[in-house]
Amino acid sequence: MEMKRDYYEDIRLIDSGFQAFWLGVLLLALVVFPFCAGSYLTYTVNLMAIQVIVALGLNLLVGYTGQISLGHAGFFAIGAYGTLVLMTKLGLPFVAALPLAGLISAGFGFLLGLPALRLEGPYLAIATLGFGLTVTQILGRMEFLGGHMGLQAPPLTIFGLPVASDFARYWVIMPLCLLLTWTMRNLCKTRVGRAFVAIRDSDIAAEAVGINLTYYKTLSFAVSAFYTGVAGGLMAFVLGFINPHTFNIMVSILMLAMVVVGGLGSILGSVMGAVLITWLQIELARITEIPYLGPLLTDLSNTLFTASGLPNVQFVVFGLIMVLIIIFEPLGLYGIWIRTKVYWKTWPF
Repeated sequence: MEMKRDYYEDIRLIDSGFQAFWLGVLLLALVVFPFCAGSYLTYTVNLMAIQVIVALGLNLLVGYTGQISLGHAGFFAIGAYGTLVLMTKLGLPFVAALPLAGLISAGFGFLLGLPALRLEGPYLAIATLGFGLTVTQILGRMEFLGGHMGLQAPPLTIFGLPVASDFARYWVIMPLCLLLTWTMRNLCKTRVGRAFVAIRDSDIAAEAVGINLTYYKTLSFAVSAFYTGVAGGLMAFVLGFINPHTFNIMVSILMLAMVVVGGLGSILGSVMGAVLITWLQIELARITEIPYLGPLLTDLSNTLFTASGLPNVQFVVFGLIMVLIIIFEPLGLYGIWIRTKVYWKTWPF
């Protein structure tokens, strides 16, 4: 049995040559990928990487701290609008505007975390939902932010180099995704991460052993909002144009779906859930183009429902996946991964 003898072994990124090999394979694949893939596939992976950042932040709040949120679309919007406004109105470069917008989002996360000190469960969910709805309504009524028409993303340049294609954006988004994933992994291994888990398991017991609930609950909201705000700033440049309707309630629900499907309290689960849900969202939006299935669903919709509601079948699929996972594998995709790994380690016995 492998036993860790000190704290530094627990936070070490690579524990064995086996992990070093596969980490090298992953990094090599990520470097080679954009040279082999087309523009559409690169665009899809860019979206996946952005959603991974969101899922990591939300999983810190929901999976590690046990604080549910249905308002993360509001932080997403603050990060997106903040990045564009700081660049277009104040003239800040992207490398300064993106983290600053993330910090602004973190500030709102801190403020939203204050009610979490007295709310929990469905009451906290409703409070965060109200925050998300309020943000989109305010953004839509501020002419300074484009009102309901939204904002156009300016041409993106980093250190004088133009970033105008999906290929170029990949080299901005993917390194940030890897950096934030590594940071989140280390954060969860520190005393701060252990405090989050203690609060999730029992906030009364955590307070009894000296954990400051006010500090750590608001910190969890702030860090989660920072990650989501950074992802929102990246998304603004991937889409090229944003408006308040881009950040509706379904965005918050899909963010939560990524965490639940991937596995609560798991870094790898956040990555897998974000990748799967993003892929399904893109592919199911084109469900009418699928041979045989598309025409069949169109005829069924025309007969029983309306054709205009056919694209919403993706939400039916998302709901079905979440129900099946909760029933058969509460740990999500991460639980399936653990079962698979244990099976192959003990195969063929």
